[in-house]
Amino acid sequence: MKKDAIDIRWHGRGGQGAITAAKIVAKAMFQSGYEGVVMVPTFGTERRGAPVFTSLKISTEKIYDLSPIDKPDIIVVLDHVLLEEANIVDGLKEGGTIVINSPCSIDDYRFEGRKVAICDVTTLAQQAGLREGIVNSGIIGSFAKATGIIDMDLLVTAIREEFSRRRPEENAKAALLAYENTVIGG
Repeated sequence: MKKDAIDIRWHGRGGQGAITAAKIVAKAMFQSGYEGVVMVPTFGTERRGAPVFTSLKISTEKIYDLSPIDKPDIIVVLDHVLLEEANIVDGLKEGGTIVINSPCSIDDYRFEGRKVAICDVTTLAQQAGLREGIVNSGIIGSFAKATGIIDMDLLVTAIREEFSRRRPEENAKAALLAYENTVIGG
């Protein structure tokens, strides 16, 4: 089901690929028919391991607002430990979705009035042949399963294109494994 506008905030650590993941989803969403697609990265002191986030705005119409997202429909978390360090779920809309890369159980996460999806993307990415800590392609698979807003085939094609010179098949496999292994709760 196509919504008129979707605001997605991606949270990760420097080097995990949150910005690349958002870029891949942006490209696939545009190809799926959304005419307005804007990615607004937010940088601080960029260093490997430091918290980073990016905003991805999707709309059926042109987007003029280039500010970061305060009230997202969806939050994607590439490192579950970030949930303990900062209140990154602030502003998540009632009925919104939070997608978390976590080895924990779905029962460990409760966000009243929001849908929660978890997957141990870190482990699955390694099983797919990626080096430790590379979770961006896998989290895209979890995102697709949790939201249902875009076809996984489009995302896999965008992943293969983005990583055409850096393990395209392993990245695609990580996304597919995460899609298959994402657990969704309320």
